[in-house]
Amino acid sequence: MAAHIDPAPTVGFDLDMTLIDSRPGIRATWVALSERTGVHVDADLAISRLGPPLVDELAEWFPAERIPATAELYRAMYPTYAIEATLVLPGVHEAMDAVHAAGGRTMVVTAKYEPNAKLHLAHLGIDADVVVGDLWAEGKAEALREHGASVYVGDHVGDVRGARAADAFSVAVTTGPCDAAELRAAGADVVLPDLTAFPAWLDGYVERAARR
Repeated sequence: MAAHIDPAPTVGFDLDMTLIDSRPGIRATWVALSERTGVHVDADLAISRLGPPLVDELAEWFPAERIPATAELYRAMYPTYAIEATLVLPGVHEAMDAVHAAGGRTMVVTAKYEPNAKLHLAHLGIDADVVVGDLWAEGKAEALREHGASVYVGDHVGDVRGARAADAFSVAVTTGPCDAAELRAAGADVVLPDLTAFPAWLDGYVERAARR
C-alpha cells in the first residue's frame, strides 16, 4: 500500500495502452522504418510488447552501433506515420475530468520521446497539466516525486514498479500487454479493466482521504 492518500491528488498516467491505443501508428512506423533501413522488423511482434523504451525494441533488430542513429530516424518518422492512426482508449477524457473535478492535477509520464507524446495528446484532445517523456519503470519515480503525484496509472509491470518507487498508489489497467495476475504480482494496489472504471475508483479514494 502506498504511504499517503491525497484528497486532491496529482495523478500520473502512462501513455501507450493506458491513455492511447498507439499500436496501429507504431506498427506503421516500424514498417516504414524497416523499408527505409532495409532491416527486417516484425512490426506485429514489436507492437505486442509496448512499454519499454524504444532502444530496447531496436536492440532486437539492429546491431548496437546502429541504435542511436536509428532511434533518431524512428522518432523523426513517427509524427508522419503514428499520430493520425492512434486512437484514444475508452474512459480517458472522463478519467482526466474526474481528477480535475476532485481539485487535482493530471500528468503523463511515459517512456515515449516527449515531443511525440505531446503530439498525441494534442491530437486527441487529452488534457494533461504536465507531460514528461523518456522515463521508464523506476525512472518514472523521478517525475512523479518532483510533481507530488500520489497516484500513478499504467498498464505495464514497469508502471507498477515506477509507482512503487515513487511511493505512489499504483492503479493498473489491463488494456496493455500485462494481465491482471502479472500486475498484481508486481505490486499494483488496484487493478481495473480500463479507465472507464477509474472515476468511480477515484471517488472512493478521495472519500477515504477526506476521512483521514
